[in-house]
Amino acid sequence: MELKSSIYECRVAHHRFEPKKHHFSHRIFMFSLALNEMDKLDGQLGLLSHNRFNLFSFYDRDHLDKDDRPTQDKLMDYLTQSGMDLDGDHQVQLITLPRIAGYIFNPVSFYFISDANSRPVCAVAEVSNTYREMKTYLLTKMEKNRFRLRIPKHFYVSPFSSLELEFDFNLGLPGDKMDIHIDEYEGNRKILASSLRGEARPFSNRRLFWYAIKYPLLTLKVITQIHWHALRLKLKGLDHHSKAENPQLQKDLVRQSKPKKQTVCQ
Repeated sequence: MELKSSIYECRVAHHRFEPKKHHFSHRIFMFSLALNEMDKLDGQLGLLSHNRFNLFSFYDRDHLDKDDRPTQDKLMDYLTQSGMDLDGDHQVQLITLPRIAGYIFNPVSFYFISDANSRPVCAVAEVSNTYREMKTYLLTKMEKNRFRLRIPKHFYVSPFSSLELEFDFNLGLPGDKMDIHIDEYEGNRKILASSLRGEARPFSNRRLFWYAIKYPLLTLKVITQIHWHALRLKLKGLDHHSKAENPQLQKDLVRQSKPKKQTVCQ
């Protein structure tokens, strides 16, 4: 039986419009994992393991609640708690970065949930920041085969973006191609546009080995690029928003960093 899982070789692009212009784009790859195929992928691919160290690994504890329950079970619990009525079997496609040589950093992952007849039901965006905090956004509205949602961020993602901005999610259904957009708005003004576009490639050990060479230590490169572009934005003079500002606007996090202990001076 043909696998539903695949690899997207794609381009990620960010374009900041205000208060200073800043643009970049990079080539990356992301896994598109049918979560019910994880054991099959683990058995067929020598370079990819499930919940075990390998060159490429998928660990359930890297997603949603930080425990070792199957990711699909955690997702179904989250959707039920969010008021979704999910009767019967459901299929979940997760677009994400894997652990590479044991290291993981995922700025955003996407879950696409379909019913037993492969009809799309909803999507979930799982957004992380460099503090290893995580927030999820549930998308249930569809327009022309795309899940749409505009919602207050209420999450500290970048020190150069206010918590009072809104995310505008526009997620195309994954298939042979991937087309995902997440923009940031302040009222009617678009502050930042980001996109993720790619084409699906079948899983194979040969392709995994080639991507390890073509995109060496990709997850480490992602976190390095984030800090590099943050430095460039700082040098451009953008206002810096401290994480300690407006803690009341950081709401409904799945994972939250522990507050630092305050030292009392006598």
